Amino acid sequence: MNPRNKKRAMARNKLRGLYAVTPEAAYGAGLLADVAAALAGGCRLVQYRDKQSAMPERAARARALRELTRRFDATLLINDDLALAFLVSADGVHLGVDDGNLIAARAMLGPERILGASCYADYAAAQAASAAGADYVAFGAVYPSPTKPAAPAAAVDLFTKAKTGLTAATCAIGGITCDNAPPLLAAGADLLAVITDLFGAPDIAARAAQYQRLFERATP
Repeated sequence: MNPRNKKRAMARNKLRGLYAVTPEAAYGAGLLADVAAALAGGCRLVQYRDKQSAMPERAARARALRELTRRFDATLLINDDLALAFLVSADGVHLGVDDGNLIAARAMLGPERILGASCYADYAAAQAASAAGADYVAFGAVYPSPTKPAAPAAAVDLFTKAKTGLTAATCAIGGITCDNAPPLLAAGADLLAVITDLFGAPDIAARAAQYQRLFERATP
C-alpha cells in the first residue's frame, strides 16, 4: 500500500461508532456542554453543523469545539465549509451534494484529513464519491427525519451493497434512535449520525453510551 492510501486507510479506521451532529438551535455554552456530555458518553466523532450563524460566531464555536474534542481525543469535522475546517485545524469536512467538488476537496485536505459526502439514497453518487476519495458516504434519511423532512428515503440494503462495492465507510443518517438503529448496523453501517435522539435526550452522556454499546454488540 502506498503511503497516501495507507494514511487514508488509517483515517477510515476511525470511522465507526456514534457520529454526533450538532443541532442548529444549540449555541454558546449550551452547545459545548452538550457536546462534552456526548464525548463523556464515549462518542468520538463530532460534526459541527451551523447554517444560520454569521462567520465570526461560527469560527468561535468551531475553535471551542476543536479544543474540546482534542481533550477527549475525538475527531471534529466541519459541515460544508473547507475554509472553516482549515481555519480551526479540524480533522476534516462533510460536504453535501451541492457543496463543492469532492476531488478538489480531497486534494486540498490531503490524505490525512477526513472527507465525508452526502449521497442521500443514490448509490451511483456513493460510487462516485468513493472514487473521488471520500472516506465515508452518508445515506439518508434512513427513517423520517425532523431535521430534513423532505429528504428521500434511503433503503437499508444500500449499506449491504456498499459494504462489498465501495472502499469508503458508510454512514446512516435521518431519524435514527437507539431502538431503530440495530437493523442499520446489521446491514453494515459503520457510522450512525444522530442529532435529535442524542442532543434531545434527558441524559446526553447516557444516550451516547447506549449507542456505543450497540456498536460493541454488533459485528464489525
